[in-house]
Amino acid sequence: MSGENTNWAERSNAVFIGTYARYPAAMVKGEGCKLTDAEGREYLDCLAGIAVCSLGHCHPVVTEAICKQAHELVHVSNLYYTQPQTELGELLTAHSFADRIFLANSGAEANEAAFKLARICAGPERYGIISLAGSFHGRTLATVAATGQPKLHEGFEPMPEGFSHAPFGNLNVLEAMITDQTCAILCEPLQGEGGVRPLDVEYLQGLQDLCRKHDLLLIFDEIQTGIGRTGTLFAYEQLGVVPDIMTVAKALGNGLPVGAMLTRKEIAAAFVPGTHGSTFGGNPVAAAAGVATIKIMLEDGFLPEVRAKGEYLQAGLEGLVARFPALAEGARGMGLIRGLVLTEKGVAQGGDMVNKMFARGVLINFAGNAALRFLPPLIISREEIDQLLAALAEVLAECE
Repeated sequence: MSGENTNWAERSNAVFIGTYARYPAAMVKGEGCKLTDAEGREYLDCLAGIAVCSLGHCHPVVTEAICKQAHELVHVSNLYYTQPQTELGELLTAHSFADRIFLANSGAEANEAAFKLARICAGPERYGIISLAGSFHGRTLATVAATGQPKLHEGFEPMPEGFSHAPFGNLNVLEAMITDQTCAILCEPLQGEGGVRPLDVEYLQGLQDLCRKHDLLLIFDEIQTGIGRTGTLFAYEQLGVVPDIMTVAKALGNGLPVGAMLTRKEIAAAFVPGTHGSTFGGNPVAAAAGVATIKIMLEDGFLPEVRAKGEYLQAGLEGLVARFPALAEGARGMGLIRGLVLTEKGVAQGGDMVNKMFARGVLINFAGNAALRFLPPLIISREEIDQLLAALAEVLAECE
């Protein structure tokens, strides 16, 4: 239209609350691992919408499932059964430890459901949940309280009662924090927002032992690590530790808002009609996207290839650590969630490094004030990983 203002950043800033520090690009198209902005510039997306578009942008099979379902039934309340959410529930339980699920719209909502279930299951005198320093569990008030990052509590005090944070990796201190009011221990098998920090298998086994010893529930937040990101459908499968409750979201709908809480039937029995619910949870369109997404990830060879590409990326990052020891001191992660851990000198330039990568058409971010984080679509090719590593080498050389 003649005379129309096409400055999307300007128009957006005029109407939206400033809760995001956005980059100067309005994305208009996505295909595979590539995004295109309104100016026609192309980007290699190594964030995947922050671990969401794990099959890449606009995957044809998922897109077809969304469109087909949108033509048939977009929404009906959870007072009725629907085929897509039933199929999604069957897939999640058939391929996990769980017998029962609750469908929500996001990771924060899935965690809220987990907190409520843990409390009602334990009884009125036991409501405390211990999580870990550096953790991230969501943006609602309760999930912020569970998050072990004090900076995210600022301005919202007092925090909801019942949440405490144990030092990362210290079982003795955590056990000393357990009281008669404690009902659960909550952790991410790998802290994504906290700087791509995996928890040692021995530590996770220690958490499970503490839960059994003190009659607590073990909650795994697999919102970022779940749905194929680590090279198995869920990270716990590689760790020899099975939680009592698990939450997933992000990649579950490959871009559509859907989250889930999974648990065993004897724990789930504490929820009855009226104790919890969601207007949109298990929406037929989002559930159809989830069904298509999981079926693709379960195809022969898909998840082993994620693990192989994760090792390929890890080797490339380790090569950069060797080349740029003044800026990078290590690489860590699982599958295709990887972090380049920066030195003190590197940390001081972490945000600048992300901006320099953006200028080169590669999207990454800086997590936990500690590591450059890479969350590419699981379909990324080795050639695209090489493109990422080449751009990163240029940026590190420039910053050095």
